[in-house]
Amino acid sequence: MPKDQYHLAAPLPESLVTETNQLIDDIRTNGVTKKKREELYNTILKLTETGVDFFFLEPLRRMEAGPMLQKMASMGISSMLKGTRMVIHNVVKKADDKHIEGILEFMEEILFEPETR
Repeated sequence: MPKDQYHLAAPLPESLVTETNQLIDDIRTNGVTKKKREELYNTILKLTETGVDFFFLEPLRRMEAGPMLQKMASMGISSMLKGTRMVIHNVVKKADDKHIEGILEFMEEILFEPETR
């Protein structure tokens, strides 16, 4: 991903970044199996859900939105994620090795280390 462009960024738990990097290395070393496809699917879901939470629900928490507004937003996001899960599952399930490598490369591109101060 070009570093000369602006980017949106969402914080990720270090454990999720470690899990993602280990999975990428494992798939590249040992190939993609049915089990690894399932792990890749689950990891992409975790990354997606973490980002969606940060970009859509975190602003509501920060502005101390009322419980009704937060509940409505959560329901809408839950519906959106349901459709997203289906698409991600179909893509990962049907992807050949070349496409899996493209997914892995993209995942590496979007993971940024924290800046040191």
